[in-house]
Amino acid sequence: MLPPKPSLPPAQRHLLQLYARLSEADRGALTAFAEFLAARGSGAEEVGPAVEPLAIPRPLEESVIAAIRRLSQTYHMLDKGAVLHETSGLMSAHILQGRAAAEVIDELEALFLRQYERHRATRG
Repeated sequence: MLPPKPSLPPAQRHLLQLYARLSEADRGALTAFAEFLAARGSGAEEVGPAVEPLAIPRPLEESVIAAIRRLSQTYHMLDKGAVLHETSGLMSAHILQGRAAAEVIDELEALFLRQYERHRATRG
């Protein structure tokens, strides 16, 4: 006889139900965003000298999710929590409201640059 399956908490069951109703593309977007949220504090650097961003060029064709990943790598020294609210708002505008990816990516680049400049100003 097999042991009984452990029951998932209601919030996890609800998330799985929502996930099951998504298209493959939306599942990828949700997974990438969840990875971003999970890693939001792990790349933050201790107080010290400013670190320069990595030179990762923007591809000609790029999804919003790929841009968030690229910018998170480029500005690896930033606390992901500092850009979370605005990043999630821009991603929602793209996915839910249909804003053009290139326009959203332009705004994401400006957002990350502003956060980097703030980071650099506080680190001297």
